[in-house]
Amino acid sequence: MHNRRHAQTGQRVTIDMHRWWRDAVIYQVYVRSFLDSTGDGIGDLAGVRAGLPYLKKLGVDGVWLSPFYPSPQHDHGYDVADYCDVDPVFGDLSEFDLLMTDARRLGIKVLLDIVPNHCSEEHPWFQEALVAAPGSETRARFHFADGRGPDGSEPPNNWHSMFGGPAWSRVTEQDGTPGQWYLHMFTPEQPDLNWRNPEVGAHFDHALRFWLDRGVDGFRIDVAAGLYKHPELPDAPDPEADARTRDSVNPLAWNQPEVHDVWRHWRSVCEEYTARDGQERLLVGEVSVPTAREHALYVRHDELHQAFFFDLLSAPWNADAFRKVISHAMQDIAGTGSTVTWVLNNHDQVRTVTRYGELGTEGSGLGAARARAAALLMLALPGAAYIYQGEELGLPEVVDLPDDVLTDPIFRRTGSRARIRDGCRVPLPWSGHASPFGFTSGAESAKPWLPQPAYFAEYATDRALADTHSFWHLYRDGLQLRAGLPQLGEGALRWLDTQPGVLAFVRGDGLVCAVNFGTAPTPAPVSGTPLLSSGPCAPGVLPGSTAAWWISDCTNP
Repeated sequence: MHNRRHAQTGQRVTIDMHRWWRDAVIYQVYVRSFLDSTGDGIGDLAGVRAGLPYLKKLGVDGVWLSPFYPSPQHDHGYDVADYCDVDPVFGDLSEFDLLMTDARRLGIKVLLDIVPNHCSEEHPWFQEALVAAPGSETRARFHFADGRGPDGSEPPNNWHSMFGGPAWSRVTEQDGTPGQWYLHMFTPEQPDLNWRNPEVGAHFDHALRFWLDRGVDGFRIDVAAGLYKHPELPDAPDPEADARTRDSVNPLAWNQPEVHDVWRHWRSVCEEYTARDGQERLLVGEVSVPTAREHALYVRHDELHQAFFFDLLSAPWNADAFRKVISHAMQDIAGTGSTVTWVLNNHDQVRTVTRYGELGTEGSGLGAARARAAALLMLALPGAAYIYQGEELGLPEVVDLPDDVLTDPIFRRTGSRARIRDGCRVPLPWSGHASPFGFTSGAESAKPWLPQPAYFAEYATDRALADTHSFWHLYRDGLQLRAGLPQLGEGALRWLDTQPGVLAFVRGDGLVCAVNFGTAPTPAPVSGTPLLSSGPCAPGVLPGSTAAWWISDCTNP
């Protein structure tokens, strides 16, 4: 709440400054793996629509939909050929409008994934550029450059793609001779757009308004620290850093200062729509930068509303590491007036159940216990939280997919299975005891686009809903408490003194969250029975790999 004086009477009035996105919980839907309504083995918009009641029952505030635009699917939709339509494999615009209608009825916000750093090689602009002459206006929409060496046979600089190999590909000119090179920081099928060309910004203005006019509540922005490259495209000091780390490390290709002007403009577009109807539109960025302080620059009051804070996702299972990243986020990001946007999983990362496990502990449940504890920790933190589909089921990473079914372009470009992303994208199990587990409505012989392992039967949603001790019920109970308790959601936290290996903090008027990162039990920071715990938790004891919430009238300063 915020107090100010009325402009005419001078009396002090109270205005509700709460905005839905500041403490929202958003569910990420990877559309092709959520639910298939047509029997072709690929999830679609009608499947998302059919799953909305399930998400409403879970208790999330909104959904973020992965790209469903027309695309040749070289990177599963992150190579966009048309930003203002629906790929037939996912449905059509009328199906999208029905989805929006149902989401509105259920009170679920809808965010779309927009990809402004690059487009598809099949985008009309790039097709025009391929047949245009060097130096033409159509090529100026991308990063075309002459090669180095006496015959131009070497790339214009030494940059490498994040997905492996050189970041440049050479084209054949109309006369059949080897020609210029174009930049692609991901795959050759994803040419990078040149945001120094004003036509590019105008193109995305049109796309934003197209979807805002159809009622969407905002956008998740892919590669939000990208867009602008150093104008001279010089050699990088460590050209393979992006590929080696699978992160935006090259300082000449990412996090250029001009990108902030784009987000100021996009924020003004969203606020233009908000001024019409009073409904807040959200911009949340995929921002990967070296420090929380640099991250904070993206969420200043006139830029993005939110940016994913990946440091929590990448933190090792260690109390000191978690406390450090949380403290930095609260100090640097919340200090801007924004709220921190927490995330533990997404479509590019190994799932927590597997990530938090340890060699030699398979079958012990250690990874699952830690993932449950991390979920309660995240939901207790101030700010917003994003949940990746299947996280609420406790799905593990599928690590043994055979080579001949892998689709990740990282595998296609490098031949290596290291850090490939197919394992977290396997279609969800909904019901039954054998694949396709209710994912597809086709005949029993219908195959999901990635094979589901037999053990997915243990994680099917019908089984999870029936088991009150499941991951699903833990998330549902946590979300219900988060929505109902005034201590949770937006606000601040205060750290509590604890035993080594234990992290504990208090929210508001006495809600305490504690996590035991060790494996041995330790005294709980609060006496009494927990309000909610990630595993069995007797009064006065906090077992290993367990998190719990209490309401307490007395906490140590």
